[in-house]
Amino acid sequence: MKKAWRLIEALLVTVLMLTIVPQKTSAADKQEARTDNYLRNVKRKGELVMGTSPDFPPYEFVKNVNGKSKVVGMDIEVGKKVARDMGVKLVVRTMDFDSLLVALETGKVDMVISGMDATPKRAQSVDFSRAYYKSGQNLLIRTEDKDNYHDYKSFAGKAIGAQTGSMQATLIKQQAKKSKLKTMDKDNDLVLGLKTHKFDAVAVDKATAEAFAKNTSGIMVIPSGFKVDSAGSAIAFHKGAKSLVRQANKSIAEIKQKDLINQKYLPKAGKYLAGGKSKKEVKASNSMWAYKDFFIAGVGYTLFISAISVFFGFLLGAILAFMRLGRNQIARSVATAYVEFVRGTPLMVQLLFIYFGLGLIINIPALLSGIIAVSLNSAAYVAEVIRSGISSIAVGQTEASRSLGLSRTATMRYVIMPQAMKNIWPALGNEFVSLIKESSIVSVIGVKDLIYQSRIVQADTYRGVMPLVITMILYFIITFGLSSLMKVFERKMNHD
Repeated sequence: MKKAWRLIEALLVTVLMLTIVPQKTSAADKQEARTDNYLRNVKRKGELVMGTSPDFPPYEFVKNVNGKSKVVGMDIEVGKKVARDMGVKLVVRTMDFDSLLVALETGKVDMVISGMDATPKRAQSVDFSRAYYKSGQNLLIRTEDKDNYHDYKSFAGKAIGAQTGSMQATLIKQQAKKSKLKTMDKDNDLVLGLKTHKFDAVAVDKATAEAFAKNTSGIMVIPSGFKVDSAGSAIAFHKGAKSLVRQANKSIAEIKQKDLINQKYLPKAGKYLAGGKSKKEVKASNSMWAYKDFFIAGVGYTLFISAISVFFGFLLGAILAFMRLGRNQIARSVATAYVEFVRGTPLMVQLLFIYFGLGLIINIPALLSGIIAVSLNSAAYVAEVIRSGISSIAVGQTEASRSLGLSRTATMRYVIMPQAMKNIWPALGNEFVSLIKESSIVSVIGVKDLIYQSRIVQADTYRGVMPLVITMILYFIITFGLSSLMKVFERKMNHD
């Protein structure tokens, strides 16, 4: 019996020692344990979030499908294949190309598929899958210049456009040193700049160049002549997400084995492009009236963001103004610091910090991030408007009110504010009008406001100017209507 108890005791001690004493684990095992969580987390939430910049036909672009905007293209089909093989749903989030890797690093997206070449420099900050497609590089030029240019060497002293953060921009810097590099966020803007003689060529991917040349009059494709150190377009994942990379590589292997890109994905993308339609069908589908729902949706988002931002901006601004006018030194210092800091930094930086920077701590949706950024920015300016309006009232007004027995609160409510509002109202109206226009900045993180929708129409119709004209008219109608309303109240105040 004693021997049995000793045996049980020995077993218990052994188990306890194995549990408490740390076991030696290789660095590779630790890394493997961590990376396995990426795939597990994707399967747990049931969706794979893909980041892309939908202005890159035939890779990804936006089309008007039954009156609704839809992101389509070869890369979207690749993303669907990867998600389907993981047994999850694909969720597509759109943003500017140069924000994609930031979104990946901050956890806004699980992967990036956007015609992105797997270059050694990018591989330092992200993990790439195997290349799923290799196209090559071309230059777009005006048809009238076809006898003047042959490759990038022909553009000495000339301007070549490329997308911000793209491999093409890097190639121009490294190899076309005698040329002038000009970058823009959208390929549509680059093509428009080419047609309007802002630069002499645009460097883009071969497949994209052919898509633009086929659907845009007055431009053509020539070889770039660039020497490219890239395996081709690949899927980018968070650094260390080896489990997702391995899973994606399985899907890519099947895509290549069955030649799905050439046999299925590219033909499907081609059906969405206008090139396969008759001229009459193209003209009808590209009319601005056909995209009225897009503009209406953009106006709706713009008004929604502006209305909420005006409310919270005014509320916070009033609080900050009274903090600055109060006697509490700490409150005054905090309010002053806030106002000076916000007024001293660009709204875009504030927006990107809230969406990406705070995204490391808490995942804030793009729409909410836009509202928060615009509200906080507006509050600083509203605070100064209210503070200066109150300060403009003579001190004697306060002294007279207090001598009549009115409290500080009653004096502010019944004597100071009614007079101050007459001074505040015009400046406040200007701030609200400015807020509507400044809210357009939220389009850079994929919020579907009026600017974002006009970009979609540009990409879908290959028309650069007319969507901008429509957008300007709509903004004018909104701001003029608000200005007129504010003037009605202003006249009423002056009359009273």
